[in-house]
Amino acid sequence: MPKFSPTTMRRFMSWWPPYLGAGIRVERIEEDGSRVVTSHTPRLLTKNIVNTAFGGTIQSMTDPFFMYMSMVRLGGAYNVWDVEADVTFRKPGRGKIVADMRTDDATFDLIREKTADGSKYLHWFEVDVVDGDGDVVATVRRRVYFRRKKRD
Repeated sequence: MPKFSPTTMRRFMSWWPPYLGAGIRVERIEEDGSRVVTSHTPRLLTKNIVNTAFGGTIQSMTDPFFMYMSMVRLGGAYNVWDVEADVTFRKPGRGKIVADMRTDDATFDLIREKTADGSKYLHWFEVDVVDGDGDVVATVRRRVYFRRKKRD
């Protein structure tokens, strides 16, 4: 299990210096780990040279949430690690942008199946970061490592 409950994690991440400095807000974390929503509104000190959201900020909006959601969903029997990220930028991020990250039971059934014999499994999660009009600003993919912990 993660060290923080979803409520504590939301509060902590909202005041965590990299998120605070970048202007990233954690809007919601579901208690069952099925959903996390983050947002960012570019401001004077958080815009890039062309007055839009920094690409790194867009990627940071999703870090470490797929890993965290997995830890909540799977409990303490697994080693879980965020190992890779990929971002495809689609249009400039102006105004408020939102990453609505969701996981479903089928994903975790697959993870349990793939790791049942002690093997590692790498799974890609994906989320579209959208603007106020619902247009996709970027697609962020995060690859997460899973392996059942060895029992004594």
